[in-house]
Amino acid sequence: MNFRTLDLNLLRVFDQVMAEQNLTRAAERLAMTQPAVSNALRRLREAMGDDLVVRTAFGVKPTPRAEALWPEVRAALARLRDALDPADFDPGASEATFRLAMADATAATLLPPLVERIEKTQALTNVRVFPLTTRDPRGLLDKGEVDFAIGYFPDAVAALTSQGSAALLHHERLWDGEYVCVMRKGHPLASQPLTLDNFCSAHHLLVSFSGRAHGFVDQALAILKRTRRIVLTVNQFFTAGRVVMHSDLLTVLPRDFLPATGFEHELTQKPLPLALQGVHVEVLWHQRHDSDPAHRWMREQILAVGALRGARRSAPGASSAPGED
Repeated sequence: MNFRTLDLNLLRVFDQVMAEQNLTRAAERLAMTQPAVSNALRRLREAMGDDLVVRTAFGVKPTPRAEALWPEVRAALARLRDALDPADFDPGASEATFRLAMADATAATLLPPLVERIEKTQALTNVRVFPLTTRDPRGLLDKGEVDFAIGYFPDAVAALTSQGSAALLHHERLWDGEYVCVMRKGHPLASQPLTLDNFCSAHHLLVSFSGRAHGFVDQALAILKRTRRIVLTVNQFFTAGRVVMHSDLLTVLPRDFLPATGFEHELTQKPLPLALQGVHVEVLWHQRHDSDPAHRWMREQILAVGALRGARRSAPGASSAPGED
């Protein structure tokens, strides 16, 4: 590729196509026609010597080369935009789309007050929520697949803390959480104290983003040289609640998520019979967005919601809020 002859406008098109993964939506965001976007992609493909994206039934899918290129292109465009137009972001006049990765329990807690804040400011902001498939979202943020990852990420946060100022990802704590053991109202264990022996002897359902039948509860049990039988894994807390409501399986859910299920009255919750490390809900983002006014505005909204939940949690009689299993 000859960079000296490259039309840099093609990079703006590439950035929007990668963000939307749909030519029609990218064209709308760029105020261009879809044929014009397709033509720009063709020119960029010829310059790069790579297809960059391939069509699918639902839009387009980036090639490995495009995935590797996009974070650098997006960061460079953001720096150029800040240099040329350093004005503050006006949420009521400027449209921006943000992609948030989180589990359903976190979404049920965070999104209602977040949307309320956005609507009160009459912002043109759009929010797209993506499901988590891992408890380590660093790859998603590195590749620019999402703008924020929100949840309980102990390994990722520990790694970032150890890296200090050299870390390319930043994080802030939103609130502290607590897990409880959940079962149906008529479960044989519902009317008696939950001991460690009873807990380990029961059959379990695990909420696992990756499908791996081993979670942080199992890590804590291993320290005690104990195990449990995991009959079923699912990737949503809501699904877990529905299944245990109609079975004799036990599961572990965030305490504050239970009211959001709509069937809390059908469930019994009990303190876990083993000690777990503190559960902290964090928001993570890549440092390439630090100087982006729009990203900074959304970050402030998310942190404000977290601060509000933290204040409510510290109030007398308040319960803990959720993280991720």
